[in-house]
Amino acid sequence: MSNHFKYETTEGEAEREVRPDIKEKAEHPKNFFTLMLTEGVISKEAATNMLPFIIFLAFLGMIYIGNRHFAENNIRDIDKLSKQVKELSWDFKTLKADLMLKSTQTEVAKEVDTLGLKEPVEPPKKIVITDGEFE
Repeated sequence: MSNHFKYETTEGEAEREVRPDIKEKAEHPKNFFTLMLTEGVISKEAATNMLPFIIFLAFLGMIYIGNRHFAENNIRDIDKLSKQVKELSWDFKTLKADLMLKSTQTEVAKEVDTLGLKEPVEPPKKIVITDGEFE
């Protein structure tokens, strides 16, 4: 394919022929990448052929970054849950100690005394029934 406009002169080109102080084309900056792509080992075709691999590496990098963020969020959640477990463990231990204290005989007697019940002073009696007595 050829560009048929390439050989036609336009008003801008006619001005350039009249005025030689106008530059025809801006030069490329002399940096590492332009030198590598124009004069170096890597040609434009080779860089274009490597583009899918570079995109693949960029995709892997994004997956790596996302995985790291996900892992950090999991670590934060684990820390938060472990603090909650410790607090609940402390609550359980205090409630268990309170229950053990309130289930002693003296504490039960104090609580029942408000209802009007008294602790028996004499020991319980055993009731014995003979064979023929109940019938």
